[in-house]
Amino acid sequence: MSESRATDVRLDEPAEVREEERIDPARIEPFLRRTLPEATGPVSVLQFPKGHSNLTYLLRVGERELVLRRPPFGVKVKSAHDMKREYDILSALKGVYGRAPKPIAFCDDESLIGAKFYLMERVRGVILRAEKPPDGIAFTPELLRKTSAALVDNLADLHAVDVTHPPLSTIGRPQGYVARQVKGWTERYSNARTDEIRGVETAAAWLGRNMPAESGTAVIHNDYKYDNVILDPNDLTRIVAVLDWEMATVGDPLMDLGTFIGYWGDPDDPQELRTRSYGPTYLPGSLSRLQIVERYAERSGRAVGSILFYYVFALFKIAVIVQQIYKRYVDGQTRDPRFASLIHWVRVMAHQAERALEKGRIDRLGEQR
Repeated sequence: MSESRATDVRLDEPAEVREEERIDPARIEPFLRRTLPEATGPVSVLQFPKGHSNLTYLLRVGERELVLRRPPFGVKVKSAHDMKREYDILSALKGVYGRAPKPIAFCDDESLIGAKFYLMERVRGVILRAEKPPDGIAFTPELLRKTSAALVDNLADLHAVDVTHPPLSTIGRPQGYVARQVKGWTERYSNARTDEIRGVETAAAWLGRNMPAESGTAVIHNDYKYDNVILDPNDLTRIVAVLDWEMATVGDPLMDLGTFIGYWGDPDDPQELRTRSYGPTYLPGSLSRLQIVERYAERSGRAVGSILFYYVFALFKIAVIVQQIYKRYVDGQTRDPRFASLIHWVRVMAHQAERALEKGRIDRLGEQR
């Protein structure tokens, strides 16, 4: 058996629903019966407990399983959690990108669960969330080299999808995308700020002064990382699905590459970055950030341009996303205890952006001067 294959691997499974995020099965049952007339049996609801933004539930209707996605409870800016937009993107990708879960139905009746939501197919598999492997997996250098390479290749494959024809050609506003992103995320930070963090302000100002020309147009995921990718449990180097399309659009593909490496930790990064790992990226065998960029350029045929800009923007955007979630906690819009310490992670991202700007590169940022 090759190292990319594993037996008795624990799949990504749901748990009981958090008390403050409960869905009443009786309220949603009539919609499910209309949508899935062939499905019979009782309705039950579980929750996938990971993730900090849109909420994800497993619904069972008898033997039929499907996934429900809805915005977080207590969110005031609904444009940031547009379920119809996420559903439409999955619908547009159907038939042209096989690793997007198939959408099933959209519901705009907020009286059922307190928000608009959509249903999609459930895809079973393994999600690598941290440095510690799931049961039944050994993180060998050979495995991690292949899985990290597969992630890069898959991102290049997504960016190769033809966006010149409807419905994809009608999604997003690719012209001026980079400038709008810098402006928009800077404004979001201003609206969500709770603490004075110099590095975030420094990164925002630098990005505003150093915007590159647009590099092209592609479908971009905008939150691409290990824990949004499902792997085949029988071949962990094969990606079977990409999850969490809430920020996807049609825009500049290098912004997507930047987000990917923004979540990627190198072995020589400062220790503070190791406290919240986005996957086994630090471990022996994994490609480095620089190797990811080089492989992406080779696989996609795209010039990567000033990768420092895209990396710093990614760190800035991650800091703002975390800041927005922390602001919800500070304002009492959620009681989720996971959010109480998130301001520390905003500072960590800000420090990394400062190091990258000081050294003018995306690698070897843990080295001492």
